[in-house]
Amino acid sequence: MLDEEPEGGRRRHWIHPIVAQRHQKGQFHTIYNDLRQDPFKFNSYCRMSMETFDNLLLSLHPHLNFMDTCMRRSISAEQRLLVTLRFFTTDNSFASLHFEFLLGISTISGIVCHTCQVIWQRLREAVMPTPKAEDWLRIAEGFYQSAQFPNCIGALDGKHICVQKPPHSGSRYFNYKQYFSVVLMALADSNYRFVIVDIGAYGSTSDSRIFSDSRMGERLRENQLALPEPRRLPGSAGPPAPFVIMADEGFALSQHLMRPFPRRDLDERKRIFNYQLSRARRYVECAFRILSTKWRVFMSSIQMNPENATLVIQACVLLHNFTRIHDASTDADNGQNMATPVIFDHSRTGRPGAAGLAVREVYADYFCSPEGALPWQMEAIRGSR
Repeated sequence: MLDEEPEGGRRRHWIHPIVAQRHQKGQFHTIYNDLRQDPFKFNSYCRMSMETFDNLLLSLHPHLNFMDTCMRRSISAEQRLLVTLRFFTTDNSFASLHFEFLLGISTISGIVCHTCQVIWQRLREAVMPTPKAEDWLRIAEGFYQSAQFPNCIGALDGKHICVQKPPHSGSRYFNYKQYFSVVLMALADSNYRFVIVDIGAYGSTSDSRIFSDSRMGERLRENQLALPEPRRLPGSAGPPAPFVIMADEGFALSQHLMRPFPRRDLDERKRIFNYQLSRARRYVECAFRILSTKWRVFMSSIQMNPENATLVIQACVLLHNFTRIHDASTDADNGQNMATPVIFDHSRTGRPGAAGLAVREVYADYFCSPEGALPWQMEAIRGSR
């Protein structure tokens, strides 16, 4: 609440006269109650429904509520949450929010960072829990219903989040798109929710390297993700196939991670597989687009150090899932029976990725079979030439 004075100058006020009028003229005190009378305007202002906001506040309130002191009145949990949401939804700077809410710049900075930490601590297990076998089965059912890709447990990609250049960082954060960034690596389901995320890698690092070094990639390699046992593809009499993740050419092929066939020398069978994979992989790209559209802080450079920018990204990811659950719930909750598993032998060729090659061939054959072919796939691949 201290007045923000130019560097080198002494503070002339304990609380600046403008800031002292917060309870009479601050944005929270002047329009919050009016917004609650108009659900549409409230949704536009907070980017979530009033009911969802109230549920969120109920979850966070114990950790955002502070006691008044003899020196000053505390800032309410409602105002703390609203200030943070406005930072996310408008991309306004702390200086701009200072004039809107009549709070000190340093106070707003502290509120945003603390609220982000509370969101991550309180919501993570509720809206992005560690998946279990039944969760993977539900995700796979969703992808089969919406993208007609069986045994798919998620779409994987990385998104560069623009940040200001950290001091003395060299080129570590400078990416191939010619700006400074940290990377949000995410696995998304068919409801555009994030299942697993890894946040904060250097922008100069490739997606494949980030995934390989992440806890998510490590657990996938060591079979610690509690994936269901392989099962037969729908209508197929062939051997059970592993559950797989969809990714683009930037990732390494493996038994549980599919990437497209190389673009050179593509025959009809390979083009069909690439088409089917792209239909499933688009969900993570759409999830990123929804995230950026709702939380416009991602539309430009986040003017924070990488550690605090990571807090903002974490909070926005969880709020994305929270609003998808409360404002746009379309979950499918049906599993399928599993068949006897089959082991893809890594020792056949001795080459890294041999199991991935074998799995990709199984899926490529399936999509060319009567059981797995889509009525429009031939027209689609001819139109993409």
